[in-house]
Amino acid sequence: MPSYTADYLYPIASEPIKDGIVVLDDTGRITDVLDPGAPGFTAPAAAPTRVDGLLIPGFVNAHCHLELSHLSGKSQTGKTLLPFLVDVVTLREVPQEEIDAAIREQDRLMWQNGIQAVGDICNKADTAEVKRESPIHYYSFVEMFDFLQPDRARASYDLYQPAYAAQPEPKSAVPHAPYTVSDALYPLINALNEGNESVSIHNQETEAEDELFLTGNGEFPDFFAGFGANLNGFEAPGTPSIYHALQRMDPRKRTLFVHNTLTRPEAILAAETWGENGVYWVTCPNANLYIENRLPRYDRFLDAGARVCIGTDSLTSNWQLSVLEEMRTISRFQSYVPFPALLRWATLNGAEALQFDGELGSLEVGKRPGLLQLEGLEGTDPETFRIGADAQVSRLV
Repeated sequence: MPSYTADYLYPIASEPIKDGIVVLDDTGRITDVLDPGAPGFTAPAAAPTRVDGLLIPGFVNAHCHLELSHLSGKSQTGKTLLPFLVDVVTLREVPQEEIDAAIREQDRLMWQNGIQAVGDICNKADTAEVKRESPIHYYSFVEMFDFLQPDRARASYDLYQPAYAAQPEPKSAVPHAPYTVSDALYPLINALNEGNESVSIHNQETEAEDELFLTGNGEFPDFFAGFGANLNGFEAPGTPSIYHALQRMDPRKRTLFVHNTLTRPEAILAAETWGENGVYWVTCPNANLYIENRLPRYDRFLDAGARVCIGTDSLTSNWQLSVLEEMRTISRFQSYVPFPALLRWATLNGAEALQFDGELGSLEVGKRPGLLQLEGLEGTDPETFRIGADAQVSRLV
């Protein structure tokens, strides 16, 4: 059976092990995790393969839009969210063969770059075939919206039914964002999820979003007018948008709030109290910089003990689909985030959010989480390593 060792092995669910050894069977399932410094240690029969750096499980990309991979470089950086959304809607229609080729290539690159699982947003069926063939574990979030037009709710719901039917399990129906889902559409979405699904929603990515729900004003009325819609029937609740969503989503579902650029401590507490089966906070730092040139305050989530995950968003709003690059950005701009926490955000938290943690996310006996070599880190202390410019990841299993 193959085995590997490195300077440190990070099981994620437990403390790092100096010179730790992981033993796998021929299918990649872990049969043993060994600590050479532990009493009674017995070395594997065959000497393990030694690599530089760290051994970690495969990454989990908790938020991606794989179907938008053909839009790489089409939307300019720094445009802010609403002009960016216009680009997504108006630029995405290209020949199907171009869309299919981009999806396949990015699926290949994500696997190559150490991504073991993906929480994928989809509005169409374009990604379904690739997901069935890929070594990556996909959780499909079939996203629905009606631009806050309750009279369009049923027609919008029906429009997304083919995409929902085409996507392989596991999957769920989800609202796009508070500013695009009417009160009439939420119950239709909730009713489609009859089991213990995970669900997601885009949350507080721009100041205009909270302004809409606080006052009814701001940039959104003109944005909707551009799509032939109006907000004549919308009444601003006078609260930030996340509270509006909490009142309409199902607290029994494991819920992923995505982006959270403007989320404040009191909103984190409110959501954590609301969720009955776990709340997870997905950050996509490079996308936040690409669109609005700002990042969430990660200290707020650390102080709350919140479960943070890492996503890449789409190639419309990113330069690549790489969890390592997201970690590098966090380390660069908010370097106080502890390295062990950052690793957990990139692996086990995402696996838990997508309910893949029985198989993925940590180096534990019985799991098949993939195995990565992470090297080129700055520092020598396993608690304070930093992902700098030279860090790189390689897939071993």
